[in-house]
Amino acid sequence: MSGRLTQTLADLDIPLSIEDLELAFVHRSYAYEHGGLDTNERLEFLGDSVLGVVVTDHLYRAHPDLSEGQLARIRSAVVNSRALASVARGLSLGQLVKLGKGEEATGGRDKNSILADTTEALIGAIYLGAGRDAAERFVRKLFDPLAEHAATLGAGLDWKTSLQEQTSLAGLPVPHYTIVADGPDHAKSFEASVHIGDLTFGPGTGTNKKDAEQDAAEQAFAVIKKLADKAAATD
Repeated sequence: MSGRLTQTLADLDIPLSIEDLELAFVHRSYAYEHGGLDTNERLEFLGDSVLGVVVTDHLYRAHPDLSEGQLARIRSAVVNSRALASVARGLSLGQLVKLGKGEEATGGRDKNSILADTTEALIGAIYLGAGRDAAERFVRKLFDPLAEHAATLGAGLDWKTSLQEQTSLAGLPVPHYTIVADGPDHAKSFEASVHIGDLTFGPGTGTNKKDAEQDAAEQAFAVIKKLADKAAATD
């Protein structure tokens, strides 16, 4: 039972219990092993559309000065697998997902793809069970902060691109990354360090190389930008 999800539903006055949302957590691997039960894939399809509409509407209204291309890049940063999985982890959805034995054994409860799909299915289930307004409240609560954060990043809307832009502005060398992997093949973890001249930042961590590099880049970006802002203030 996820207390975080229950509390979020209560805070948003969405009259659904986790039992009402049960289908949203049925992964196809579990359904296959239990005689062909219904899966959460249709709900995922619905939730993906609901999420896209709500996020697009928010960005359009909140950023009247941005072009279509800029809005599209921000939306992509908000509704991608990594962002959706982050929301899922914040709600502890991984503990609610029903998985087959194979997915369970290979760390499926923390896979970005499964967590992202579950988040979309949950949004679809809320839309069906409590209506459009409730689904919009849920999405706005969880994704508006991601949208506003994405709007502060650079043109690429990811930490690695933003760090490269920041180091270029500061006249620093181009960042490069080193990766260390640990653990068995089915449950590897990664640590990334980012090197900028003589400076090293990290380690960033993740369940894949990309996420580890993004984590390290975020740490470096915060320091480099702070130093750049301080230098600008003294000019």
